[in-house]
Order: sequence, then structure tokens, then C-alpha cells
Amino acid sequence: MGNFRKRPIRYPLVVLFLLGVVAAILMMIWNVWIGVAFIIVYLGVAYYTLKIEALTYKDTEQHIEALSYRMEDVGKEAFLEMPFGIVLLNDDFTVEWANPFMLRVLQQESLVGVELDTISDELPILINEEQKNETVVAIHDRKYHIYYKEDEKLFYFFDVTKQVQIEKQYLADRTVLAILFIDNYDELTSGMDDQARSVTNTMMTSIVNEWAAHYGIFVKRIASDRFMAVLNESILAELEQKRFSILDVIRERTMMQKNLSLTLSIGIGAGSQSLVELGQLAQSGLDLVLGRGGDQVAIKQSNGKIRFYGGKTNPVEKRTRVRARVISHALSDLIQDSDQVFVMGHKHPDMDSIGACVGVRKMVAMNGIEGFVIVNFDEVRGSVSRLMTELEQKTDFYNRFITPDEALSKITPKSLVVIVDTHKPSMVIDSRLLSRTDKVVVIDHHRRGEEFINNSPTLVYMEPYASSTAELVTELLEYQPQNEKLLPLEATALLSGIIVDTKSFTLRTGARTFEAASYLRTFGADTVLIQRLLKEDVGTYVERSKIIQTVQFPYTGIAVAHGEETKVYDSVLIAQTADILLTMKDVGASFVIAHRNDGLIGISARSLGDINVQLVMEKLGGGGHLTNAATQMKAETIEEVKNHLIEAISEIVEGSKES
Repeated sequence: MGNFRKRPIRYPLVVLFLLGVVAAILMMIWNVWIGVAFIIVYLGVAYYTLKIEALTYKDTEQHIEALSYRMEDVGKEAFLEMPFGIVLLNDDFTVEWANPFMLRVLQQESLVGVELDTISDELPILINEEQKNETVVAIHDRKYHIYYKEDEKLFYFFDVTKQVQIEKQYLADRTVLAILFIDNYDELTSGMDDQARSVTNTMMTSIVNEWAAHYGIFVKRIASDRFMAVLNESILAELEQKRFSILDVIRERTMMQKNLSLTLSIGIGAGSQSLVELGQLAQSGLDLVLGRGGDQVAIKQSNGKIRFYGGKTNPVEKRTRVRARVISHALSDLIQDSDQVFVMGHKHPDMDSIGACVGVRKMVAMNGIEGFVIVNFDEVRGSVSRLMTELEQKTDFYNRFITPDEALSKITPKSLVVIVDTHKPSMVIDSRLLSRTDKVVVIDHHRRGEEFINNSPTLVYMEPYASSTAELVTELLEYQPQNEKLLPLEATALLSGIIVDTKSFTLRTGARTFEAASYLRTFGADTVLIQRLLKEDVGTYVERSKIIQTVQFPYTGIAVAHGEETKVYDSVLIAQTADILLTMKDVGASFVIAHRNDGLIGISARSLGDINVQLVMEKLGGGGHLTNAATQMKAETIEEVKNHLIEAISEIVEGSKES
């Protein structure tokens, strides 16, 4: 109040007084009496004005003093009783002072000298985080939004329990759309009479309706082979916790009905407020599931994240060749509309990849178009190297193998790029080629993963039921123009891919696998040459044995082995070791970890079918088949990768037990 009592100079009054004096002097010069009268009146008015101004100033001063006192009193009261917490820290980052609100929250009489982690474990972390200055913590069953003022060493606590509850309820009530598709329904019911088909339809509808009623889901059958379901996020969370047991129920119940073996695929759209987007996400998820072989669930979020469940069975082999013939004719048209064709497999090619490349290049030649196989010769190893040596003897064919740089110099916007044995851009030999043309074809036998060729491929032929990509390419060859015959060495390359991927026709083989092998044999595929190509030296055998000596069993029937920390292993050797472990007694799944040539740590996974190793590898960023999968990880040590692997195995194994 001191500054207020020191009255400021009132310049308007000073100016008014000076003007009055000047006016009085002028009037006295003109007429003395008028000037005197003016001065008397002017002085009276000035006196009255000053008196009123003094009274007003005094009243204002008294009012401000009273208001200031009230504000000080209210401020003190508000500071101590405000409905949010304040905690002040000292230089040692212990509590120096806390307001009464925090004492009531923590049910303490005093917090002076208390360590921060006594209040919440999150507070020390918040202090040490450079970019973060706020968080939400739980204290005595209530939620508090905490702000940290670093300069003042001050915490603010705001009770947001109701807000968190409302947000949680909002998220739980968000709409989710799902499309349920009965795999192979048309094929399995096409030979039934009306009564049997009606019984099957009634059974499927009954199972789905019972499941929906149990969880409170609205479901409607919209076609003979599909249902539409509406649910919310809380129901979805419950279904995920049960790992979508409906898949097992459908499979088991239908197997009891004359071995129908019907399975269910579900695509789910979640995480969006737009019903249109939810429908698109659900359909996209269903397409993804069907591309992975069916009998699974794909939950696709609006942010692009995907979660998979199921996939406990191998995909059912199709009964007709109609799709293969249609794809073959479509591929023939694409080849003929191109100026040249480039065929490319995955990095570190195996026999299936290189054999499929040889087969596709043959298709290109059958259509009279120039074709090339892209190979990174530095990555060729083992049996693939021996096959390349055999191919080199045929000069007119071997010169069709070119490097990625040569392909980049040759490719034009009118060229066609065919990707075989993979569908992930990160795994192709050179992803730069994918952006040089809009014409891309994908031929693969792996289950479709989250990563896929970015620019929508012109043609996709993915059949997870197939034993190998070489099998798919062989089927396509049968419907190509036969103006140029398949050479014995080309047939051998394709057959070697089938033999390697099926472990000599012991895994993932169907009727069409043997039909493809028979077709290749008619063109002179040499099984003796294949045996020579697949032979290994003693050193490789010894290395594999050393890896097997490290085997551990984190779970019954699951073998985990690893290479040396200081040694780099060929990816083929890692895969072969996993195959050998699978032949051991009481081993149902095998995992082998080792350092790779590319600086990553690789994991090769194999299974007899009881454990879906594809799901395990997908959790670690990889993929593959139910019985054959792999991944590569950036890590410092094998021990670190092994811990991540065992954690992923635990999630799958424990999840299977729960479901």
C-alpha cells in the first residue's frame, strides 16, 4: 500500500491551474474588475475540485486496503485447502513440504523427509526423464495426473479418477465389426444333398449363435459361408483372453459330423469411430487370414497394427486346379504385355527360391519374352552354389542370371517384376526394383504376414497349403504355352526346391505335391543329381553337432539350441540344425539361434504341428509357416535373443493351455 499512498503528480490539475492564471491575466488587462471576479470564481471551483478529489482518493484507499486483506486471507485459505496436491522437494529430492490435500490422500500427518518412491514408484522416473514432465499414477485406488515443474522441484497432483473411468468406459464401448467366414464351405458342401447341406448350415448357425449369445455379440448370417458380427472393445478383450475358442469348437464339432473338417476364419476391424472404416478393416483382416491359410483371427486396428490368433492347423489343400489355371493365364497375359521380366527371390536364397526363379524364367521364355533372374552372387552358398555351377554349364541359360545393379540399369516402367518365395519387401534381394515399375507379381507359399509389398501388386498368388513355391510354379507351368519344353536341369531345380521344403516328402505334402513331382519327373528331373546337390561336407556336420550339444528344453517337447557367440554361421546350416533336432525323440518343436553373415542374429524354427512356430516368430518380427518359420533380430548377444525367444514361446504355449 506504500506505493499507493505516495500520491502521483496530477498533471491535468496543474495544466488547468496554469490555464486559469493565463486567463485571469488576460482578463485583467482587458478589464480589471472582470479579471478579479474571474479569479475569485476560479479559486472557489479549484478548491472544491481538490477537496472532492481528496475524499475520493481516501475512499479508494480504504476500499483497496480492505480488498487486499480479504484477498490475502482467501489466498492463504485457498493455498492450504485447494482440491489438488502440491509436493515441494529439497535439493536431495526428498519431500520438503506438502499441502494438506496430499496429507489426506496419503493418510499421513507429515511428509517432510519422505522419499519420492514412498508416494509412487513413477515419481523418481518422472524426474529422470528429460522429455516427459507428466504422467498418471494410481494412489490408493484413485488416479492422479501428475505434473512436474523441474525449475521449482514441484509436483502437482490432480485427481482424474472419474476422467480415467469415463475414458476407460468410452474405449470399452467403442464399436467393433467382425466378418466370420466358413473356410472351404462351398467345396465341402458342393457334393452334399439338400438334407445334408441343411443339417450342416443349421449346425454352423447354431454354434455361432451360441458363441455370440454367450458373449453378448449381435451376429447375422449374411451368406451361406459368412456371418457379420457387431460387438464392442470390452467383448473383444474377453475374446482375446480366451484366444477365440470358437475356432477350436467349430473344428472339433464339425469333425464329429462325417469328418466335415470345416474351419472358421475371422476378420475384425477395431479402433475407429467410422463404421465404414471398421468394415474395411474387417474385410482386410479377413483377406489377410485367408492369405495365411484360414482357421485364424486377424484383428486389424485403424493405426495399422494387427494381432493374430489361432492357426493351430495346417491349411486345407484345395480340391480343384481352377485357381492355378486362372492365375497361370493371367500371368501369361502380364508377361506378354511386358518388354522384359525380372524374377527375384529372397535374400540368401535356398533351393525353393532359386528353383522357383528358374521355373518362372522358363514361363517367360515360353511366352517369347526376355527374362532375367536376379541373384546376389555373394549370398549364394552350399547346395544353391552347386546348382548354380550345374546351370553355368548351359551358357545360354546362365547368362540370364544378373546382379541387382544390372537389373536396375535394364528395367523400364513397362517391365514386369515377379517376386517368389516371399512377400515381404524387406526380404527381397533388392527392394529398389519394386519402385521402378507398377507391374509386380507375388508368388509365395508362406502365410501372409503384416508386412507386404507396398504398392499393390498386380497379381498375387499365395497358397499357404502348398508345400513350396516350386510346387506352385510347377502347376503354373502346366498351363503355359508348350512351344518350349522344360529342360531336365530346370525340372531338377524345381524338384529340388520341393524336396528340400518337404524334407523329402515327409512334411506339408498333399496330393498336388506328388502330382507336381510326377510332372517334373516326366521332363527328366534327376533325383540322383539332387542328392549330389544336397550333400554336405564333414565340417558342416561337425558344426551342426556342436550346436546340437547346447540344446535346452524350456518346455516339454520344445528344444532350443544356439551357436557360439564369437562365430558366424550360414543361414542354411542354422535351418538344417533345426530340422535335425526335430527328428529327435520327444521333440515337437525346435529353435536354433546363431549369428548370421549380415550381422543379425537369426532364429530358425521347426515344428511337427502341435506348436505354431509361425506365431512365435511373428512375435519376434519374422514369419513363415505353422511348421517352418524364421526371424532375424538386431541384438548384441545370443543370450539376449534366447530370452526374447523363450518369452515368445511362453506366450504361445501358455495361451494355448488357457484356450
